[in-house]
Amino acid sequence: MVSAIVLAAGAGKRLKSGVSKPLVKIAKRAAIIYSLEVLDKHFSINEIIVVVSSGNQKQIKEIVDNCFFKKITHFVMGGKRRQDSVNNGLKAVSLNSDFILIHDAARPFIDSKAITKVIQAAKISGAAILGVPVKATIKRVKRSGLVDQTLDRNNLWEIQTPQVFKKELIFKAYKKFSKNNVTDDAALIEKLGENVKIVLGSYENIKITTYDDLLFAQTIARSKS
Repeated sequence: MVSAIVLAAGAGKRLKSGVSKPLVKIAKRAAIIYSLEVLDKHFSINEIIVVVSSGNQKQIKEIVDNCFFKKITHFVMGGKRRQDSVNNGLKAVSLNSDFILIHDAARPFIDSKAITKVIQAAKISGAAILGVPVKATIKRVKRSGLVDQTLDRNNLWEIQTPQVFKKELIFKAYKKFSKNNVTDDAALIEKLGENVKIVLGSYENIKITTYDDLLFAQTIARSKS
């Protein structure tokens, strides 16, 4: 059994949209609808837990009701940090769950094939994440503003969600390291000393953080319509 946790509690301050990121309109539809549709229809997903905020809880529940999603079982309030929101979501998963899929609602353009691949990889390795090779030149810079080193981009990947973990593994990681500040859940698995398998994702699986991201998302949505 696979339980999906969709993180939709982000305020989107950098987006400056006036609404939280999951509610931002992309081609006249709220961003969260895109990923919920794909997850709700996916044959491997058994339940969906949506992590919301006090500011968007009512609107997201209305969206879910209007779209007639079948697999959403719980709405859970988010926390101060991303990992606090995930932790709250973990508490709501079914006792029968074997694997936990964690996805950011700010990534609307996930696809069914990628979900299948990352779940299959997690069933073999225990932990799997989506990502794409970095295309740009990446330099490490000192606090002084001077370049410290040019990194070999052949070994660098931009990490995405969804990320999928064996339930016992992600529960152990959060129990031990939830107070640590991290930007993705796989980092906590790495702290346990466990291997994480990376699966090739898509360059269209963008995270909407800034207004420029939103413009790009509109273009992607139009190309798919």
